[in-house]
Amino acid sequence: MLRSLATSRPLLWLILALPGLWIAWRWAVTPNSYGYGHAIGDTGDWAAWLLMATMAVTPLRLMFRRQRWTGWLMRRRRDLGVASFAYAAGHTLIYLVRKASPDLIFAELSTPYILVGWIAFTLFLPLAVTSNDVSVRRLKRSWKKLHRLVYPAAVLTFLHWIWSAFDPTTAWIHVGILAAIEIVRVMLQRRQRVT
Repeated sequence: MLRSLATSRPLLWLILALPGLWIAWRWAVTPNSYGYGHAIGDTGDWAAWLLMATMAVTPLRLMFRRQRWTGWLMRRRRDLGVASFAYAAGHTLIYLVRKASPDLIFAELSTPYILVGWIAFTLFLPLAVTSNDVSVRRLKRSWKKLHRLVYPAAVLTFLHWIWSAFDPTTAWIHVGILAAIEIVRVMLQRRQRVT
């Protein structure tokens, strides 16, 4: 029973929701010390971290193919991706509520970091909508092609982070980690094709 609970999807989603609940609680209880800046920053961070975790699943599976935990990660990769999108959606919603004016929102589209953020969000939208078993069955091979949009979307996400940060050092560190994840993935996939 404990084993089935530990591997259950509802428990995973509860864990994935905890940072969001913490952000909402802190903003509600201490709006002066934890306001818009913290809330939008933290939701953006969690969106990026979960995106990186999602993209790390394939290289981990290739490196540790025989391990059960990598099989579990592969089965839950879409959950991680959808959770990343949920935090990105929260990040976007906080921005929209703060601006509160369509004229102001459209005026800011000319700002590079805002524009790339919107493009990234737009690319992630069809990925989130099709991250379910029904879509996988209906789209068949096209599903994988569609979900390759995650790569340009990830680049734009981290570009948005770099350009919007007061100090982009943390963003650049994360870009380095993401680049390492992708280099390892490509190398392992090429090695697999050769063997």
